[in-house]
Amino acid sequence: MKFRSSAFGLAIFVWLAFPAMGTQTTRTQEPVAETGGRKVRTKTAPEYPALARQLNVTGKVKLEVTISAEGRVISTRTVGGSPLLVGSATEAVKKWRYEPGTKETTEIVEFNFSTKE
Repeated sequence: MKFRSSAFGLAIFVWLAFPAMGTQTTRTQEPVAETGGRKVRTKTAPEYPALARQLNVTGKVKLEVTISAEGRVISTRTVGGSPLLVGSATEAVKKWRYEPGTKETTEIVEFNFSTKE
């Protein structure tokens, strides 16, 4: 009985903490916006985390990405988004490669995890 009440408590916590949950069944995620002047050469799409999928968590993840002059992502900082989705978006953006530049730059990248195709 204690397990059921713990699971119920967790479900209530997630429901209250993450109000951007969807109810549809198909899932896609993609970068929706990039600001700044650096062009992306190669992108890697994030995987939809299993727990987020199970809980139907949707929403945007916004990351501040620092790019070296050579075009590699050297650091990220979360600006916003569900903690269940941030890790996947961060892993994906670290694999991105940008066009070389004259100096290190900072860009904002948004990923939209939605249940629509």
